Amino acid sequence: MKTHFIAIGGSAMHNLAIALKDKGYQVTGSDDAIFEPSKSRLEKKGILPPEMGWFPEKITSDIDAVILGMHAHQDNPELARAKELGLKIYSYPEFLYEQSKNKTRVVIAGSHGKTTITSMVLHVLNFHQKDVDFMVGAQLEGFDCMVKLTPDNDFMVLEGDEYLSSPIDLRSKFLLYQPNIALLSGIAWDHINVFKTFDDYIEQFRKFVASITPGGVLVYNEEDPEVVKVVDNAENYFRKLPYKTPEYEISNGRVLLKTEIGDIPLSIFGAHNLLNLEGARHICQQLGIMDEDFYEAIMSFKGASKRLEKVEREDKGTLYKDFAHAPSKVKAAVKAFNEQFKKEKKHGFLELHTYSSLNPAFLEQYDHAMDGLDEAVVFYSEDALKIKRMEPISPELIKEKFKNDHLKVFTNAEELHAYWNVLDKTQGVFLMMSSGNFGGLDLTK
Repeated sequence: MKTHFIAIGGSAMHNLAIALKDKGYQVTGSDDAIFEPSKSRLEKKGILPPEMGWFPEKITSDIDAVILGMHAHQDNPELARAKELGLKIYSYPEFLYEQSKNKTRVVIAGSHGKTTITSMVLHVLNFHQKDVDFMVGAQLEGFDCMVKLTPDNDFMVLEGDEYLSSPIDLRSKFLLYQPNIALLSGIAWDHINVFKTFDDYIEQFRKFVASITPGGVLVYNEEDPEVVKVVDNAENYFRKLPYKTPEYEISNGRVLLKTEIGDIPLSIFGAHNLLNLEGARHICQQLGIMDEDFYEAIMSFKGASKRLEKVEREDKGTLYKDFAHAPSKVKAAVKAFNEQFKKEKKHGFLELHTYSSLNPAFLEQYDHAMDGLDEAVVFYSEDALKIKRMEPISPELIKEKFKNDHLKVFTNAEELHAYWNVLDKTQGVFLMMSSGNFGGLDLTK
């Protein structure tokens, strides 16, 4: 099968391209910019475009599938040529469904926790050498690629994202998967550049639950009132399996999970991660993994990439980085940090980087998000606001919306770096929360 990727360099797109190459497909692609690690990984597989840009002449009538990434625009010249030739054009999730339509599809959805839960499920299955197809949004220890597609596996585990499918398909990605088994971890307003009201956002999850195949299974977080409302109001038929935070304690800096077979030591921490773990356990039960086998495997799970991930520093200081940027994720990460490191001085740094987090109307969602930290810092780039054509934000507004008068606010990367460089990283513990990189800050030094 001959496939062509428009915007092949994206984190999701390049992994799918690699998976198809491994499956034996003929893969080509284009992009106007490709960064690491995508560039090296595509080059290693021999599918890195020889030059950057869009080339309509690459689109030929013998291509079986054109896969369109979100990075491309509606007026992309390669897309126009594909339409002109009448080629089949897929969004990323649409193509994944096409590859898994004859398999049992397991879809993990929610505003937060979906990457971690999917990673936990895959870790357990991999530990017990149970082979499945999958797509996950983070690099996992023990896995070469974030996407795996085979002709033989019976199951496909998919991380279900509520963001848009492609520039020409404005449906939420997870609405294309039609899950046989689904999980809903939580609902907290996000992506306000697309979903203008909270109800618009919730509507995507109502549709997701409605897309579960008849007689399917939904594992859901019964501690989230918005999730419970969506599940209770669903009109389609499926089996409902609620889950909640399990009992645990922290002893000598180690989290111990309380179970019927005794205390299970874990390598992760935070109540939200224990809640994620419980959701993963329920999913694994549906895939034939007994609880004892689940606990045996989960002890060695160190977390998904950039989710409370410990950074190895040259000075041996204690620093964790987290992809947290949405309010619910920031609050969960800070709460976990405060609980885990009660006696140490706690430094928390947050970069406001996305369209939603830089929108003044959305900032109030961050109220008290940094509470409990001994030192709290928020950074956003005034230059980034200009690039995104957004209105200026004052540091005073940030403090007001966070409801934290002691907040330190930086709007210039150089000033932030100067402040960072004088801190003694061996004193206390550090939590760095961003979907960016704090203006190029090296967290290992």
